Amino acid sequence: MSDIEPNAYDWDLFVIGAGSGGVRAARTAAASGARVAVAEDRYLGGTCVNVGCVPKKLYSYAAHFHDAFEDAEGFGWRQTRPPSFDWPTLRDNKIGEIKRLNGIYSRLLEGAGVRLINGRARVVDAHHVAVGDEVYSAEKILVAVGGWPWIPDFPGSELALSSNEVFDLASFPERFLVLGGGYIAVEFASIFNGLGSDTHLVYRGELFLRGFDREVREFTRDQMAEKGVRLRFETNVERIDKGENGLLVTLTDGQILEVDAVLSATGRRPHLEGLGLDALGVERDAGGYLRVNDRFETSTPSVLALGDVIGGPELTPVALAEAMHLVRCHYEDTPPSAALDYRNIATAVFCHPNIGTVGLSEEQAREQHGEIRVYSAEFRPMKHTLSGSSERCLMKLIVDDASDVVVGAHMVGEEAGEVIQGIAIAVKAGLTKADFDATVGIHPTGAEEFVTMRTPTRR
Repeated sequence: MSDIEPNAYDWDLFVIGAGSGGVRAARTAAASGARVAVAEDRYLGGTCVNVGCVPKKLYSYAAHFHDAFEDAEGFGWRQTRPPSFDWPTLRDNKIGEIKRLNGIYSRLLEGAGVRLINGRARVVDAHHVAVGDEVYSAEKILVAVGGWPWIPDFPGSELALSSNEVFDLASFPERFLVLGGGYIAVEFASIFNGLGSDTHLVYRGELFLRGFDREVREFTRDQMAEKGVRLRFETNVERIDKGENGLLVTLTDGQILEVDAVLSATGRRPHLEGLGLDALGVERDAGGYLRVNDRFETSTPSVLALGDVIGGPELTPVALAEAMHLVRCHYEDTPPSAALDYRNIATAVFCHPNIGTVGLSEEQAREQHGEIRVYSAEFRPMKHTLSGSSERCLMKLIVDDASDVVVGAHMVGEEAGEVIQGIAIAVKAGLTKADFDATVGIHPTGAEEFVTMRTPTRR
């Protein structure tokens, strides 16, 4: 704890933002004896719970049923009539689930003894925060407000949706266009395609998911195209106009597409406007993210920051890990001796089929380690020998040749995130290819390929 007199301020820690990172920091700091308040102006749980991971995964489940109905026939299931999709049922059931989770977050804060203050907070100075007409003093202020969707400026851009609105459309878009090439873009292109939309994905680059393993990106491209997503690379949206029967989207290649909705999944930026940090002189980097040290202190030491506002991996589990590390640094008797380790963070992309990945891509591994071995397997999953589906699966291990350590693992296929979560433990632990080879597989599963690949695909 600080050497400052404990009761000199209203609060030991004032958290701005009740998202995943902010709530975790508030609860754990309170458990360590700190007096904590949290201000939130929108919804408890932040982006992840309300307009991110949770509803996205629910919608992804819904979209997968499209394939499941078709796959079932090869296993003897007969449908007396074609299944139909009802958008309001999915949308409204999702709303009910999010409300339930909002309530859980509220009770977690209350149970931890954290005071919840409703409203948008503004930093007045290094130790004061205003919410509405009330001003609170705090020894430390934590900025955990997350990111906000960014839509590029072009004629008609105001007609495009962001990921904040796409979950709650009044009616289902039979024709759907996604602009972008990151996580959100490929996920929503797959989701709406699976739900039955005629779906286009437009991306200015030559291939989506920049930063992922090249082979994974190419394999995913082919699988998504096979499922019916209309992929348009090296193309951009020039303008959007209202037409008689929808939106007219003019592309840079001259084509005009008529659709019912356009999702601009073109990135997110720190949601820092109006917080008062610029007047306080809190430093930002070239991308607009807050600069922090290993203790998550900004250039004003009493102002802390974590999560999507600091420019690291913009993932909910990362914000949670940062929150735990921050609390250990500032509120526990035995602070960590090292900075938070951001290496080998596993992640998943819930496109169809899913992507799961941990560690280095093949390209990164060649750059960092030089001599590597690549083991890969591409196959038709056992399930689809009867379903008749053409969907295939890709699994890949990347090994540092000198040490035999597995430095990367990648999968594209059903439940890839679930599989890679287990593999991530092995990669984080620094296990070798020999350790993988010595592991007895579970048969028959697709995941056993990770411990049965013996011959390098290439070096």
